[in-house]
Amino acid sequence: MKTLKDILYGVSLTELHGDREREISSLAFDSRRVKKGGLFIAIKGLNVDGHDYIGTAVDMGAVAILCENLPEKRKQSITYIQVDNSAAAMGIVAANFHDNPSRKLSLVGVTGTNGKTTTATLLFQLFQQLGYKVGLLSTVENKIDHKVLDAKFTTPDSLQLNELLGEMVSQGCTHCFMEVSSHALVQHRTSGLQFAGGIFTNISHDHLDYHETFEAYIKAKKMLFDKLPKEAFALVNADDKRGMVMLQNTRAEKNTYSLKSMADFRAKILHNTLQGLELDVDGISAWFKLIGDFNAYNLLAVYAAGVLLDEEKEEVLTALSQIDGARGRFEQVYNPNNILAIVDYAHTPDALDNVLRTIDKLRTRQETVITVVGCGGNRDKAKRPEMARIAAEFSNKVILTSDNPRDEDPAVILEEMMKGVPKVAQKNTMIIQDRKEAIRTACNLAGKMDIILVAGKGHETYQEIKGVRNHFDDKEILNEMLNGQ
Repeated sequence: MKTLKDILYGVSLTELHGDREREISSLAFDSRRVKKGGLFIAIKGLNVDGHDYIGTAVDMGAVAILCENLPEKRKQSITYIQVDNSAAAMGIVAANFHDNPSRKLSLVGVTGTNGKTTTATLLFQLFQQLGYKVGLLSTVENKIDHKVLDAKFTTPDSLQLNELLGEMVSQGCTHCFMEVSSHALVQHRTSGLQFAGGIFTNISHDHLDYHETFEAYIKAKKMLFDKLPKEAFALVNADDKRGMVMLQNTRAEKNTYSLKSMADFRAKILHNTLQGLELDVDGISAWFKLIGDFNAYNLLAVYAAGVLLDEEKEEVLTALSQIDGARGRFEQVYNPNNILAIVDYAHTPDALDNVLRTIDKLRTRQETVITVVGCGGNRDKAKRPEMARIAAEFSNKVILTSDNPRDEDPAVILEEMMKGVPKVAQKNTMIIQDRKEAIRTACNLAGKMDIILVAGKGHETYQEIKGVRNHFDDKEILNEMLNGQ
């Protein structure tokens, strides 16, 4: 058990009232999870202020309170710690409580609008292939070597993060690869972590419902690189015009990767087919199972990170050539009718554009491309007409349907999407609000060699409606419709 003095190491304190030598049994920022002898951290959230629950936490057995605003009435038996930012302090406290696990393995963070999950997952699979015990923290799932844990958020809170990293260390993991979302960076969920490297994939308009401006979104992503130590590496996509922005204030070793321009790590697409990619990577030709230009970038980023983590180039490429990729990312559903069905998480205009351009580039023009797509509720409304416009531009037929409507009326979301469909494409666009029925219709419309893209949910196995998550799996539905499974 740690003393309060131990776990406050490195935290900038404004005031402290009470005994700092007392032992702390546990940490919590939710008063309902406070345990006897624990520290309660009062955080100001978007909807709830933890300061309102300090009394409840004390009643639950908390012996110490970390907060931004000290309560007017304080108990002499309780230690009160005041800080400027409780969320940032919580990360440091959590790291200390769990013996700073991020310093005991090579932790690499991946940020960007698109490609985070695939890049982190490929790195995890690569280092497993190379014989290491590895951890993964991603949108799809968290893994401690071969043990799979459900992922509720792209980046867990700092208490969960350090607990997971601590378990990885105890299980003998040497590396961990994690997605780092812009929300997590702004909310200080990665505070207290020591990264061995940071990777920037790309950036496009997303999450503006949260960040409000594109500039704020860019600044949020940049926080990962601004805080890297000098011993770490910073690896950015030089073909994205914001790539070099990420490197401006970093102390880490600066590295770039590119398919189009001069960079530290370069690749050239030799063959691009629906069966895979052949790339020339730093002068070495290799075949990969993944498909499309966007995956060429993901593969190159993973290769570069592998080399920067001191692995041999040839061994990295050999291992990468055997890897399948991430679930729900351009994942194909095979069937006896030779209809190509693809499930992809593309839920931003840029991601949908990438996937459909890839299909458009690789198709023979004899096929009909049918796209099923929706937009989530309680999220950036500006992208709704744009998503529909992109689907109409690259598809022969479009079915607009529900994604995760959350608290919004699905019909209103679909109406807003329809505004983006050009008049010339409206006759080939239909609205089917029920997602299962929309996928069924796409399968019924498809003939031999046609292509169905079901976009937006990818790996997700639920649909969220009015606060309730109901089981729903795009791949499962496609298998049912096309293969009777």
